[in-house]
Amino acid sequence: MNRSIESQRMQRSARHSERSLGRKVVPVTRLASALVVGAILVLPTEVIAQGLTFNKGQSISPAFEGWEENEDGSFNIVFGYMNRNWEGEVDLSPGPDNGFSPGPADRGQPTHFLPRRNRFVFRVQVPADFGDQELVWTLRSDGETLKAYGSLRPDYFIDNVVMMSETGTLGAGTSDPELRAHAPPSLTLETPTEIEAQVGERVQLVAHVTDDGLPRADPGRLPLTDEGELDFDLAVNRFIPVRITVDKTVGLHMAWFVYRGPEEVNAQEAISLDPPQVHVWEDTRPYSNSPWAPFWIPPEPPEDGRWITEVIFQEPGTYVLRGRADDGGLFTDTDVTVRVQP
Repeated sequence: MNRSIESQRMQRSARHSERSLGRKVVPVTRLASALVVGAILVLPTEVIAQGLTFNKGQSISPAFEGWEENEDGSFNIVFGYMNRNWEGEVDLSPGPDNGFSPGPADRGQPTHFLPRRNRFVFRVQVPADFGDQELVWTLRSDGETLKAYGSLRPDYFIDNVVMMSETGTLGAGTSDPELRAHAPPSLTLETPTEIEAQVGERVQLVAHVTDDGLPRADPGRLPLTDEGELDFDLAVNRFIPVRITVDKTVGLHMAWFVYRGPEEVNAQEAISLDPPQVHVWEDTRPYSNSPWAPFWIPPEPPEDGRWITEVIFQEPGTYVLRGRADDGGLFTDTDVTVRVQP
């Protein structure tokens, strides 16, 4: 078993034990965690980490996130991945380089891999009698072959609170009755789920999103000027980063991204989206368009709840675009298949 997956399992077991013991960890303000950029100036380990990052040319590690139980007694085994590149998006078609065993190689996994850490990306349903079997996802990229081993081990059970903790909305072991009742945003499409288009044609995607208003942001913790703007100098003086996990800003947003693209097509260069989309991957670079980025501010939701995005395709083929409605705690995904003719 590769070391990255084993390390992930050990960390998950520790978090599970902490929850079982009922320990409480005080959540850190999003600003304090955001100011890790300031800590880079004084922490040698952070300096070293920055020197070991790459924009492209690195491999992708599949990740087993955990499992869920369905009402009919079957289970979902949930996977994500870590793309070690900060900029390079990688395309891997289903097969020897991107496949499952035992059974069919294609289990609905992505073929277009976004940068950095992407959690809870897709689910593979297995029967109620799956027992102690393992479902293995293999990724081969940049000369390295890595595997993730999905199972129904008890310490890998996941629910909404676990997901919010893993993605950085909550501190480890933190929850309350209100958050435990929190539901992901409701997402419906006005756009058909299958679209025929031409290269160069502008395609409109329209999604209607509603949310329960949870988790709640706490703007009172932010050091603001009298004009309501962020006072960076005051922030640096008053706050220090103390959370050891990623920190995610709360706020409803809607984003589209390529989930699957045609073979032998660089999907990163093949489409353009307007307006620029919020990053759904953990982009922790300051001021990037990402909920995990220091000083990111959520967009104003449209008054009618209709999020409109336009996309242009530069290469023919079949694309699966995934739309994600995210309130900062939980998210809802939907897919649109676009068949683009020359």
